[in-house]
Amino acid sequence: MSTEIAEPAAPGRDRLHPEPRVEPLIFERSGQGKHGYSLPPLDVPETVAIPKHLLRAEIEGETQVSEVEIARHFTRLSRLNFSIDQGLYPLGSCTMKHNPRLNEEMARLPGFAASHPLAPEEVSQGTLELAWRLERALAELTGLARVTLQPAAGAQGELAGILMVRKALEKTGRPRTTVLIPDSAHGTNPASAHFAGYKVKELKSNAKGTVDLAALEAAMTEDVAALMLTVPNTLGVFEDRILDIARIVHGKGGFLYCDGANFNAFVGVAKPGKMGVDVMHMNLHKTFSTPHGGGGPGSGPVAVAESLVPFLPRPTVEHRSDGRFVLDFDRPESIGRLRTFLGNFGMFVRALSYIASYGNRISEVAQNAVLNANYIRAGLAGVYHLKYDAPTLHEVVFSDKNQTGNGISNMDIAKRLMDYGFHPPTVSFPLIVHGALMIEPTETEGKPGLDAFIHAMREIARECAEDPEIVRGAPHTTPVRRVDEVGAARNLVLRWRP
Repeated sequence: MSTEIAEPAAPGRDRLHPEPRVEPLIFERSGQGKHGYSLPPLDVPETVAIPKHLLRAEIEGETQVSEVEIARHFTRLSRLNFSIDQGLYPLGSCTMKHNPRLNEEMARLPGFAASHPLAPEEVSQGTLELAWRLERALAELTGLARVTLQPAAGAQGELAGILMVRKALEKTGRPRTTVLIPDSAHGTNPASAHFAGYKVKELKSNAKGTVDLAALEAAMTEDVAALMLTVPNTLGVFEDRILDIARIVHGKGGFLYCDGANFNAFVGVAKPGKMGVDVMHMNLHKTFSTPHGGGGPGSGPVAVAESLVPFLPRPTVEHRSDGRFVLDFDRPESIGRLRTFLGNFGMFVRALSYIASYGNRISEVAQNAVLNANYIRAGLAGVYHLKYDAPTLHEVVFSDKNQTGNGISNMDIAKRLMDYGFHPPTVSFPLIVHGALMIEPTETEGKPGLDAFIHAMREIARECAEDPEIVRGAPHTTPVRRVDEVGAARNLVLRWRP
């Protein structure tokens, strides 16, 4: 499942000042007397007409445009956006990959798309069975006992996992006070631990970019509830001492939480449950290709070891001996509901479609993701600085260190990349790499797209050395030029005024 993207034409000096791609606002296209549609005159007597008190009055100043103008306006706007269907979307950590259209077809089947969450179980057997099958697939891939599909996003999955840890420890009479989080973890981990009522203590990475075992040994006391470990971490580096990490955490009675947002790096290759992981969330949009971006809908299932099964959110989907699928609300030790109903069901359909499409070849997801990231790493070696030289899995984190001598920052490089037809990578994260350029090509990218991206990045590095003003002034080909992101975030303009 790869998308072959033709190489975008590299911009030359003649493209520095192109005709601006500007589309007026719909309000500015409005004109008195334009009609979006025309209905025939009313041909029934006024005595049977709709009562006036039920009719809406005219809206003063309402936009007046034709249907053709509306269609062309929004089509032109859509072409100003960048999407995965246009080219490589290398946002590190976010995993923005192609969503196979087969998944969309499955999600639109009437039996799934038209199902109602309040429908009785008797007429919801298909939807319940799909949820149950997805849970079993995720349990098999993680090597853990049970899964909840309720969380609406990875961060909510983190919260669910830590709440289950807290509930389990409360049962012993001592919930403990602290959660350990490495400096290479995903940024939402500390917030999730705080929401669950814990203090957070950061662990510094070693020279390889992995957990320092000596630091962990010193910090892991009987006051620590859990270690929240991102595997692979935000540098794209696998924690190769994870068995030792699990031994240290369990030795003090703590739980090992795995942030499985990067599960796409080793899905089908290794099982977290075999590594000593007790609880783990996954992002269906990152590993299993459900849509990502625009604020949702997300899905962050959580898998748990047998010891945490009693505390799973309720209801759970159960498969009875008579073949029926039912919702089990009778779970007295549950942490309760995380959200209404079972979760974002449309994402379940897409994820199970993706898993079923691969079948026993699901390890190809990880193998191709790792291959693509290392191909980019090799293509940019020596051109951009690599702070941590440990083996790369699904993503690679360069920095702007080689370019700062010419007054160029990672933000300048990201802006210039837009002129070459690519969405920028993640910048300035993880925080342990100053001037970070975090690149993740995913498994769905083909070699032509990777080559085009490498070519663009090498050209930008050349420009940084030979003509840095081009890079500092980028982007040159977008409708809006250099944006003041801080100012935009602090001074929102949410409405148009004539």
